[in-house]
Parts: sequence; C-alpha cells; structure tokens
Amino acid sequence: MDLGNLKSADGAKKSAKRVGRGPGSGNGKTSGRGHNGQKARTGAKTRSWFEGGQMPLQRRIPKRGFTNIFRKTYSVVDVNRIEQLGKKDITPDILIASGLVRSKQALVKVLGNGEVTKPMEIKAHAFSKSAVAKIEAAGGKAILL
Repeated sequence: MDLGNLKSADGAKKSAKRVGRGPGSGNGKTSGRGHNGQKARTGAKTRSWFEGGQMPLQRRIPKRGFTNIFRKTYSVVDVNRIEQLGKKDITPDILIASGLVRSKQALVKVLGNGEVTKPMEIKAHAFSKSAVAKIEAAGGKAILL
C-alpha cells in the first residue's frame, strides 16, 4: 500500500465522469449532451433570460407612461414638528441632525400642518403657501434656499 492507493473511509470523493471514451463507457458518442441543438455545441452558452427564441418577457409585457429623470423629490416636514425642536433658526442640517429628515441629499419642503406659536427663521428648499402664512403670522421668516 502507498499514497496512490489510499481510498477515503466514507467514500466522499467521487471520481470524475470520463466522457467521450467509447460506447462501452456509457458516455461515448454524444458525451452526455444529447443530439444536436445549441447546448450540444462546444462553448455554447445561453443567458438566463433567453427563452429559446420565444418572444422574451420584457417585450411581451405592456409598457405605459415614462419616468421623468429630472424629477425633484422632497423630504416633507410639518411646521408643528419643527416647532417642537424649540430652536429659532432652522436649516436642513438641523432637521437632518434631529431625525426629521433622513437623507442628506434630499431637498426639504415645509408643509403647513399644525400651528406655529413662536417666531422662527426657517431655511428650506420649498414651502407650501399655508406654511409660509403660519410662519409669518407668528412673526417668523420663511427663506428659500
């Protein structure tokens, strides 16, 4: 006995399939690839979405509308939430730090939900008309960035 004759105790190592070695091997002639067709050829690959020439899914389903790539999305904040912060000067950075706005890149829009009792100077990218009216009625300023 030497290293070349050793066998694993549990039979874990399976010997590789030897293809193309004649009819007696069981894997001769077509080498387990069936008869003709794309998958029988050497170097043959089909992409995972290929459907054998059938009209592909992305062309079968109906298309509607379009996506505006220049659309601006705003993170909205209500004036009553801003007033709860208890600060005089409010900027988008303060809103991000307080957790009212999540994204650092997002534009901030202030909406007029709730009441404003204290004067505040709020800087944001957009304001609703009702928000501006409430802020100015309380003696504050709404400044567009």
